[in-house]
Amino acid sequence: MSTPTTPPDLSRYGWLAVAAALATIGLKTGAWWVTGSVGLLADAAESLVNLAAAIVALVALKVAAKPADKNHNFGHSKAEYFSAAVEGVMIFVAAAVIMVFAIIRFLAPRDLAEVSLGLGISLIAAAINGTVAVVLLRAGRRYRSITLRADGQHLMTDLWTSVGVVVGVGLVGLTGWNWLDPLVAMGVGINILWTGYGLIRDSMDGLMDVSLPKDDNARIREILAAHREDGVDFHALRTRESGARQFMEMHMLVPGSWTVQQGHDAMEDLIDEINLEYPDLRITGHLEPIEDPRSYEDMHL
Repeated sequence: MSTPTTPPDLSRYGWLAVAAALATIGLKTGAWWVTGSVGLLADAAESLVNLAAAIVALVALKVAAKPADKNHNFGHSKAEYFSAAVEGVMIFVAAAVIMVFAIIRFLAPRDLAEVSLGLGISLIAAAINGTVAVVLLRAGRRYRSITLRADGQHLMTDLWTSVGVVVGVGLVGLTGWNWLDPLVAMGVGINILWTGYGLIRDSMDGLMDVSLPKDDNARIREILAAHREDGVDFHALRTRESGARQFMEMHMLVPGSWTVQQGHDAMEDLIDEINLEYPDLRITGHLEPIEDPRSYEDMHL
């Protein structure tokens, strides 16, 4: 059995997301205030969701970093999936609010003021979001954290939202076509809905114990296949992800004439080999005599 690892404390990235959300809320609210653009108001509303989501993510990262205990033998890493689901729901709410504002402004168009100043402020906020999004996405891939990936994707969506809003509001300033402003806001809302759907889908996969990626499962099967010799075989291979943690179970069939020590050594050597490529994979192996018919009763696994 491989040695359990303590999940890393990733809360520093949560604090970074909170700081970014606070900064962009102030900037985007200022941009809306000076222009009166419903598109910029929609952009500011999304940053409010960013703040709420960042706080939820921070709490989830703190919980996920806790080691296993007597009531949670496999750790607390699934807390990250709840965070991603909550963030997805928040995104849906933000999109609904944005669309309502867009419809109201479309029915009653309004001239914009101080467009250049407002767009300049919005671009600064977009740069902050883009920078923090890249940091969170890289950390999410490195630590296999769905919370960081969700927050990073949310901020990246916010970045493209801001770019779209800036282009739309800029066109309003150039052409005087005020109906473009709510149209851009509506497009922002649709884009946010798609992001929210993706986050909820990913979190549901995690809560349902989704298997490791296909490439990883294929590679693990290749390693096992290389050991199918001298009366050794395998079945009941199962893998799953739980937040930043990964788990694998397998049954190793060996000759019944082997001693316990021989079987144990073969199992530990195999686990060590797999852990060379997957150091964070928590592996549980079960030895069975290959000649015993009862060893095949769990083939369906």
